[in-house]
Amino acid sequence: MKKNIPITALAVSSLTAMLFTSVVQAADEDLRSASQQAIADFQNKDSTLQKLLGDSAGYAVFPNVGKGGFIVGGARGKGLVYEKTNVVGEATLTQASIGAQVGGQTFAEMILFETPAALSDFKAGKFEMSADVSAVAAAEGASAAAKYKNGVAVFALPKKGLMVQASVGGQKFKFEPVPMEPTGRPSPTPNN
Repeated sequence: MKKNIPITALAVSSLTAMLFTSVVQAADEDLRSASQQAIADFQNKDSTLQKLLGDSAGYAVFPNVGKGGFIVGGARGKGLVYEKTNVVGEATLTQASIGAQVGGQTFAEMILFETPAALSDFKAGKFEMSADVSAVAAAEGASAAAKYKNGVAVFALPKKGLMVQASVGGQKFKFEPVPMEPTGRPSPTPNN
């Protein structure tokens, strides 16, 4: 009887690890699908965005950012980071704010990096959205008029809700690189 306990515990542990891995892979695929859909949604709203994307060193896409507050507020979202067209990692966006704000909303956010140095700063954790950076609402032709500020251009696409306050200043980001395959290409599933 005592010999069966370690075997049972090992079997349960193995099953739990397999289930957790499946859940993580499904979440990674959901994030990839949601990010690809967000990119398509941004491009559908603004057909001129493709040129800006092609000229950028890279970009971060947060397909679902939740934001809410009543005087004190916060925002959080998870997304993918691309160097040109290759996924190089995942990023988490967080923001805390105090001031005139009320309501809640969900939106997609895309941050374009003008130079490799701006992208490197983001990946190294040396990046925080300054107070003077604001998001451009995705609309036809908006990217043609967009200007980089401090090496970034930011676009937002509202999804649900209404919030009286729409700044991106103070957003902070945590970057996690994607593990590489032996071929030197990113593996199909980012780390969590």
